[in-house]
Amino acid sequence: MSSPERTELLVLPGVLTADQAGLTVRGILAVQRPDGALPWFRRHHLDPWDHTEAAMALDVAGEHEAAERAYDWLARHQNEDGSWYAAYHDGDPHDITDRGRESNFVAYVAVGVWHHYLSTGDDAFLDRMWPTVYAAVEWVLRLQQPGGQIGWKREEDGTPVNDALLTGSSSIHQALRCALAIAEQREEPQPDWELALGALRHALRRHPDRFLDKSRYSMDWYYPVLGGALRGAEAQARIEADWDTFVVPGLGVRCVVPNPWVTGGESAELALALWAMGESDRALAILQDIQHLRDPKTGLYWTGYVFEDRAIWPEELTTWTAGSVLLAVAALGGDEATCEVFGGEQLPSGVEPDCCG
Repeated sequence: MSSPERTELLVLPGVLTADQAGLTVRGILAVQRPDGALPWFRRHHLDPWDHTEAAMALDVAGEHEAAERAYDWLARHQNEDGSWYAAYHDGDPHDITDRGRESNFVAYVAVGVWHHYLSTGDDAFLDRMWPTVYAAVEWVLRLQQPGGQIGWKREEDGTPVNDALLTGSSSIHQALRCALAIAEQREEPQPDWELALGALRHALRRHPDRFLDKSRYSMDWYYPVLGGALRGAEAQARIEADWDTFVVPGLGVRCVVPNPWVTGGESAELALALWAMGESDRALAILQDIQHLRDPKTGLYWTGYVFEDRAIWPEELTTWTAGSVLLAVAALGGDEATCEVFGGEQLPSGVEPDCCG
């Protein structure tokens, strides 16, 4: 269970008090189904990526049993080929509303499982989840293209969509590093994964032309940093180049330009990316800016705000938005598991190609 000791670690000036952090955690728990599923909100859909993000937030609050039930849900309902569907109504595994299977959704289980292990030191959990992670990674890597990028998804009929998303592939980059960390911990080397990771990182760093142009979206701006493909001067240059394009002072981060819409999830993720770059002051400022999205009754966060109309939109309080805020706060507060997963200093880096192609 969450405790005063854990919520004290989630205190951040101008962002969360201990009581507010506790309320946010209870808000996420109130949405979780008895079987462990974490939909966006009740009677809406669950997708595997956001389900995992919310589970990670439960771990930073010390709600390890609830987080483990979320990962067990993934293990029980993984498809035989290693994937998950893109959407399940209210987290009901029998009510599938999108039968596409997206590569970054499938890969992200590795990030959550490694984060849970670092949070708990539970070797039995890692052993139990290893087949799930292994099958998921193998499914994802079957979509890798000759240039290193990862195809977006498979359609309902199994047809691969080989076009790659920069945001999705950046998320997969982080997931592969976590999967390799799990493999190392289990002393089960995966050299093919190391090569795949290196090729993916090379594509992310050197070949933006290999990805669909989604540069209007802020996620394409910061995700190569958040996913760990860019660090140091490369990361700094990327963030500075489009800071004024996406950051709205006092309100947060635009989801897409030129729309006058800031969103909590993107803002919190940018804060995590800034923290990973060593920009903790700017990360804190972004998190402070989005507190206008916080619902004081539930502790959850509205998805977004249309600032020209001064209107909350859409009118939904999502577990994953709250989860991303808690993870950013945890990183700034020095939570070891979160710092290792998003800082990446101790994660395997793979084998990058020798050639310049």
